Amino acid sequence: MTIKADKQYVFREGQLFQSSHASTIAVLPTGLVIAAWFAGSYEKSSDTAIWTAVQEQDGSWSTPRKVADEEGIAHWNPVLHAHGGSLVLFYKVGHEITDWHTRIMRSEDGGQTWTDARELVPGDVGGRGPVRNKPVRLADGTILAPASIERMDMENPGKQVWEAFVDISTDEGETWTKSEPIPMNLSIYVGANHWIAKGLIQPALWTSSADDVHMLLRSTEGKIFRSDSVDGGKTWCGAYPTELPNNNSGIDVTRLESGLLALVYNPVSGYATESPRTPLVVAFSNDNGVSWGDEFVLEDEPGEYSYPAIVSQGQNLYISYTWKRDRVAFWKLNVHISE
Repeated sequence: MTIKADKQYVFREGQLFQSSHASTIAVLPTGLVIAAWFAGSYEKSSDTAIWTAVQEQDGSWSTPRKVADEEGIAHWNPVLHAHGGSLVLFYKVGHEITDWHTRIMRSEDGGQTWTDARELVPGDVGGRGPVRNKPVRLADGTILAPASIERMDMENPGKQVWEAFVDISTDEGETWTKSEPIPMNLSIYVGANHWIAKGLIQPALWTSSADDVHMLLRSTEGKIFRSDSVDGGKTWCGAYPTELPNNNSGIDVTRLESGLLALVYNPVSGYATESPRTPLVVAFSNDNGVSWGDEFVLEDEPGEYSYPAIVSQGQNLYISYTWKRDRVAFWKLNVHISE
């Protein structure tokens, strides 16, 4: 395997906002690349908003533009989803993660204009639809959104339980049906001994056939977990640990046209977010995620490099992530697999 790599920053220093986090990336069939993220004084601040930028034909990035900003409430975790020439933007609003509401907007002109935001699921509290990573589309047009909630543990006051699930839409995202939670054995999880929560959140999805869908999950257990579905995401097997170390930080995965999987994550052992979110790497799998190797290092200096997003088009990978909570970094990797 050979990789040709190019790194940029989506915007320069000295922006109106002080802190940027949780970027998302999408590529249209024309090759247009668009990024979104939330930014403001700090995460959870009521002045956070959703910002976007578009990569111009010459490779430079447009000036960041605020596209969603409800006064007096924090904005979180935008997720872009491209299908044909259309773009969908999901994002969360809420003072606390436990009372998130999900908004949705659409664009038919490459992110230049957007529809008014609406609730994804009327009356939702806790967050429906994609929580951080992009949806996938099945062969029959069904959209699967990787979702999770963070709820209080009624049996352990002051603690939280993290639960993952999949939101399913068969009408182009107009309505959604929530799957059952991904089965997990909380009784053997030790995350609560190290942090305030235990469980699994922020799944990343890929498909390997018309009905076979897979997910990798961020966990409180020091490793990435996995679950699989053989019925198009309706039901899932019990979540099981992989050999991939991860210190409870964001991950994302994509499947190239060749079938090669690319996973971007922090390969750091540990149970809590206090351990460093560096290095940040891309690992590859040619056996549907059974084994991983051929790591490409994106960052390995001191600092926080986190919450990556990854999409693919042809032989190209497009990656964005938080760079020290200050900026959004972007890589384009051209992956050539030797015959």
